[in-house]
Amino acid sequence: MKVIKNLVKFGVVTLLSFFFGSFALHAQSDRDVTAAQVDQWMEELSNWGRWGDDDELGTLNLITADKRISATRLVQSGVSVSLAHNYTVDHSLGDPPPFDSEVTTIEAPVHAAMERVTFSYHGLLHSHLDSLCHVLKDGQMYNGYGADTITENGCERLDIAGVKEGILTRGVLLDIARVNGVDYLAPGTPIYVEDLEAAEREAGIQVEPGDVLFLRTGRWAVPAGAGPGSSGIHASVVPWLRSRGVAILGGDYANEVSPSLVEGNLLPVHELTIVALGMRLFDNLDLEAVAEEAERQNRWEFLLTASPIPVDGGAGSPMNPIATF
Repeated sequence: MKVIKNLVKFGVVTLLSFFFGSFALHAQSDRDVTAAQVDQWMEELSNWGRWGDDDELGTLNLITADKRISATRLVQSGVSVSLAHNYTVDHSLGDPPPFDSEVTTIEAPVHAAMERVTFSYHGLLHSHLDSLCHVLKDGQMYNGYGADTITENGCERLDIAGVKEGILTRGVLLDIARVNGVDYLAPGTPIYVEDLEAAEREAGIQVEPGDVLFLRTGRWAVPAGAGPGSSGIHASVVPWLRSRGVAILGGDYANEVSPSLVEGNLLPVHELTIVALGMRLFDNLDLEAVAEEAERQNRWEFLLTASPIPVDGGAGSPMNPIATF
C-alpha cells in the first residue's frame, strides 16, 4: 500500500543512518538479546487486550485522572521549558527537505503574511510523537489491528487524532550523559537498565506508573564526524519500562541505540514499545534547556504537557512538549 510504503520511507528507513507483572526481566543484566528473544517478548510483554479488545490508547491508560491531578502539584517555581528542537528549513537535508516553509504576503483586503508549511517529521531530525500505527510487526499493530486498516487516506485505527485530548502527567528526566560525566554519549553507545537506575539514584527520584520518561544523551552536542549510529536504550531495557509503568518514552534521538545490537532486527525497541506495549515515543527532542533547569533547581521531575496536531489518520505529529517546574 502507498501509505505503508510512506511510513517505511519516512520512518523505518530513515532511522537507519501492566500489570506490573511477575514476568521475569530476563535481560536486566543479560545484554545478549537475540531476535528470537525479541519475538518472545512480543508475546510476554504484550499489553494487547489489557485495556479491552478495542483499546487504542495503549500505555496512555496509565495516565489516570488522579495522576494528572498529582502532576499539577509539581509546579513550584512556575518556570516552563520547551523540550522541542526548532524546525529547520535546510535544503541540504534533501529535496524536498523534511521541513519547508513558504511565506507570502498579501495587501488586500488586509496587509498580512501568509504561510504554507510542508514537512516529514518522522526520521532523525524533527521533534515528534509517534502514533501507534507508525510501526508494524508481522503485519500487525498494537492490540492486533492489521495492516489493512492503513489506507491511502491514513490510519483508520491508532492514529494521532486519538491523542487530541493531550498529555498531562509527571515528566521525569534522567540525564544519562551527566551521570557519566560527559557532554554526550558517543554514537552507538547503548543505555542499559543499570544506567537508568544509576541515574535515578543520582537524581534521588524513581520512575512511577503513568510517567513520561525522558532520557538525555546529549545528542545535540555530538560533533560532526563523531561516527556512525546513535546512542539510545538497548532492547533489554523494554521489560523494565513495562514493569515501571512508563506511559511514553522520550529522547533526544530515536530512543534506541543504533546499530541495535540485536542481530537480524533493525528496530527492536520500536517494535516492542509501539507494537507490543502500545507505548508512544517522543523522538528527536532537545533536552538541553530542561536538563540545565533541572540541575539548577535540583529537581528532575516536572509537570509535562503536550498536545499533537489532531490529524485524522495521522501516523504521528510534530510536537513541542513543555516542562513546568
